[in-house]
Amino acid sequence: MNSFPDPLTTPFNDEMHHRDIDELSLSNLSDNSSTTSNDHDLDSATFFEGPEKTLEVQFTPTTPTTLGLRSLSRKILDKICLRARCTIISKVSNAYLDAYVLSESSLFIYPFMLVLKTCGTTTLLRCVKTLLQFACNPKTCEGNLVVEWVGYSRKNFSFPELQLKTGPHTSFQAELEYIARHEHLSRSLKGNGYTLGPVTGDHWFVFVADRTQRSNFVATDRVVNIMMFDIDPELAKNFYYNQYLDEDEAHTNNDIDNDNDNDTDLVRDKIIGSKMLKKGKLGELCPGAIIDPMAFQPCGFSMNAILYKSYSTIHVTPEADSSYASFETNQPLGSYGSLINNVVRTFRPRRFVLTLMADEGGVQLMQDNPLAPVHSKKRSEIVIKSREGDGAGVISYSRKSLASIQVEDDTVCMMGNFELKGGGGEWGEKEKEKLKQKGGEEGSGGNDFDRGGGVGGGGDDANTRTRPIKMRPSLSIG
Repeated sequence: MNSFPDPLTTPFNDEMHHRDIDELSLSNLSDNSSTTSNDHDLDSATFFEGPEKTLEVQFTPTTPTTLGLRSLSRKILDKICLRARCTIISKVSNAYLDAYVLSESSLFIYPFMLVLKTCGTTTLLRCVKTLLQFACNPKTCEGNLVVEWVGYSRKNFSFPELQLKTGPHTSFQAELEYIARHEHLSRSLKGNGYTLGPVTGDHWFVFVADRTQRSNFVATDRVVNIMMFDIDPELAKNFYYNQYLDEDEAHTNNDIDNDNDNDTDLVRDKIIGSKMLKKGKLGELCPGAIIDPMAFQPCGFSMNAILYKSYSTIHVTPEADSSYASFETNQPLGSYGSLINNVVRTFRPRRFVLTLMADEGGVQLMQDNPLAPVHSKKRSEIVIKSREGDGAGVISYSRKSLASIQVEDDTVCMMGNFELKGGGGEWGEKEKEKLKQKGGEEGSGGNDFDRGGGVGGGGDDANTRTRPIKMRPSLSIG
């Protein structure tokens, strides 16, 4: 049993939780530091760290409950997110989970599992203590929960200089040491760290702590993440905010109470987010799902999609010097080939990193593993047709590296690096020429995605596994 101070009778110790977010200083965010220095070697207004840090924590109840983590109050969730330097912007729910768009990525809450993804200079691991303090206390969370499994992962930073120098994310070693300093909170935090991929290129850091009590039940969960870099510049233009203001200003002002500026901004951001969703054809990647899109100023886009027990999430950073888009889903598909093709076709990156974290049973159910062994010709490259499917826009991505490992008892981690063959110019030029001949607009091709290439429609068992403030990044506090 985990023992924590009673949060209902014990004052919350973090001073930062009692202050307005605009007043926060770095000293308040640091655990044991007296320094307030926050100098960065790069200009954070020009460069943005798009790839997300991801924390997944699974719990098991010791008393009967159907709500579990979903019984945590909004006030408590706000405290957890604030510890990670992000805020909740929007929420959608169904019978199985709650999905929150954050100021810096996404939060998904199931009865017994939480997935928190944050980008930029967020301090994700700092929320672990706060999460356990409330989740494992029966007075604030139903079920008297106990931590069963913890996973933390991220790609190597593109701009490590931008991470807070007094935070836990200055290096993977620092992150592991930070987690180890909190093992007294739960024995389930005692795990191991791994590096997959070439340290001279794109690689993936993974930490797993597994205390699952296994029986004859075979777990089949799996999560696929596509991290795309140098996305198509023409597509990236769709995710700049101001171009949509003229067409939406009158509509927005007529539909909301202008006496509340925050509500006005939120409604406008959601309306413009829906415009970005449609213009980028991103909804086609999640057919049938409940979608929650959000636009950011001056640029950027996030969306969550939930369908039955599965989530999908897309985040776009369109800045030319650090353009990036990610797509992640825990939909248990038998084959991810068409989905990967359609995601890559949509964003047309120059390179992308593909990762898979899955239970061993989940990997065995995959009919077409996108990260098959090196000797497999089938996945040594990915060939993608243009939207019209006539072959004129066919391009190929070569797999430059592949790494896999089985950690703890049955967690399988795989990653591959893919690069566009031939420099990438032919895709855009051929697409533009065809559109010019048709007299159409950029990106106006029809919907001819690969069949089955979205995350809708079930899977093998149809079950598991918010950024608009005034500025971007929305929390300019570090």
